[in-house]
Amino acid sequence: MVERAYWLAWSQISGIGPILIRRLHHYFGTLAAAWKADRAELGAVEGFGVQTIEVVFQERQRIEPEDFLQQHERSNPTFWTPGDADYPQLLLEVPDPPPVLYYKGCVDLLENQGIIPAIAIVGTRQPSDYGRKWTRKLSTTLAQAGYTIVSGLAAGVDTEAHQSCLATRGRTIAVLGTGVDVIYPWKNRDLAQQISQSGLLLSEYPAGTQPEKVNFPRRNRIIAGLSRATLVMEAPSRSGSLITSRLANEYGREVYALPGSLDNDRARGCLELLNQGANLILGDQELLEALGELPTLQRHPARSNATNQLSLLSDTFSPPTDLEPTLQTVLQAVSLEPSTLDRIVEQAGLATGTVLSALSQLELMGLVSQLPGMRYQKG
Repeated sequence: MVERAYWLAWSQISGIGPILIRRLHHYFGTLAAAWKADRAELGAVEGFGVQTIEVVFQERQRIEPEDFLQQHERSNPTFWTPGDADYPQLLLEVPDPPPVLYYKGCVDLLENQGIIPAIAIVGTRQPSDYGRKWTRKLSTTLAQAGYTIVSGLAAGVDTEAHQSCLATRGRTIAVLGTGVDVIYPWKNRDLAQQISQSGLLLSEYPAGTQPEKVNFPRRNRIIAGLSRATLVMEAPSRSGSLITSRLANEYGREVYALPGSLDNDRARGCLELLNQGANLILGDQELLEALGELPTLQRHPARSNATNQLSLLSDTFSPPTDLEPTLQTVLQAVSLEPSTLDRIVEQAGLATGTVLSALSQLELMGLVSQLPGMRYQKG
């Protein structure tokens, strides 16, 4: 509970976003310790210059974290921070997880632990009949197979994905660019209510937050981060769905695109994704078979009682306990999903050369595999 208060408090400091907060947590071990740091200590953290430190010192004087937590919970009773055991574990693998994640609806802890896999379905707000048909077909098939469907409650593809999932009594998550009590677009208010009765509404914005253009691209990282794979149904070249697919790729998650006609401008973004190496959607059964090859995740005992978090490990992967500290740190920074070198360096908090050397040793030991494009995964 103490650390929860400090995740919330740091999120209130102007100019301190998810990446800087994560760096603070990595450097100091806890955000409570970071809150008490002096100027010199904060200056040792990458991204904290003189102006940023001055803002921190000014704003820390107006916030008493534990008192602020109690006040905040009155209007926002349900939210997680990365200091909470129930925080979605796949989001902890991305470099910029939301410091505060508000929710409304029915929580499934197996889903939060990544054991029940989630698949994102995104696309244009103005799909063709072809795009609507395949969105409905794939959402229905995946929901019937036990996957959670994640989308953004926008008009078009998002709406079709959520509705089709609900129609087959599946579970769906809508990630909002507003507070969970503010529905946008307004015409989807009934859909949002249905989702909250059996699934979840999620947002990094507190109650009462109204729609702002800048919030919607930001929420796309949450859609990508929650999901084992992202499906792009139809998307023009400048679609926000391509932001989601790019982030999914950066996070080491699979990206699939629905092929379309060259005569359809709404298919142009999907064709570009396929040209860049995205997986081709050939049909619903073919997709199920491909998704079935994703690594299986299972619950693993928490490594630390202090953080009370769960690790995600495969059924066959058992990390050795006698590794030297540097190797252990780098191994912990590598996930079951393919990870880029930059992401592993960020997670490990070590120099790039040190990480590369450690990865080479871990690969020789059979603990890490290197994939094309300087990506790595456990096993």
